Amino acid sequence: MTIHATTWTSPLGLLTALSDGTALVGLYREGQRFAPARSGEWRRDDARPLFRELRRQVDAFCGGALRQFTLPLAPRGTPFRERVWEALQRLPFGDTVSYGELASRIGAPAAYRAVGAAVGRNPLLLLLPCHRVLGRDGTLRGFAAGTALKHALLEFERRILRGEETRLWDFSA
Repeated sequence: MTIHATTWTSPLGLLTALSDGTALVGLYREGQRFAPARSGEWRRDDARPLFRELRRQVDAFCGGALRQFTLPLAPRGTPFRERVWEALQRLPFGDTVSYGELASRIGAPAAYRAVGAAVGRNPLLLLLPCHRVLGRDGTLRGFAAGTALKHALLEFERRILRGEETRLWDFSA
């Protein structure tokens, strides 16, 4: 199967997006844990309309003008991971949830560790807002793209909700 790919510099740093031709199957920040290695199945396709719209929406989000992404998503994983990722899509802008709460929401309250593993393997950074998942005590836990970015995303969303004018900047440094 051919996977269409594009890479661009965003306010979040260098991002790589992957598509199956219909929907997004991956969005990764450079250096992100668990990002797939480039494959011979990938074909660079920067002009694909889906990628143009993704870049537009990421820029609008980072500029504070967009709170909800409206892109076709098709993350691939085990049925359990897909349930977790579907639940991530329903997390409102600016809200946070614990791993245990997320486990309860998918009907598996004892599976909070497995939920944490699924959140960590989120293939669609930002689009499936795993940065909104915190430890039981409200502390930041791991984040495949780095806890500094997780903190920045959460603070950014808090400021937007308070009505403050704010923007996300490049956190690649």
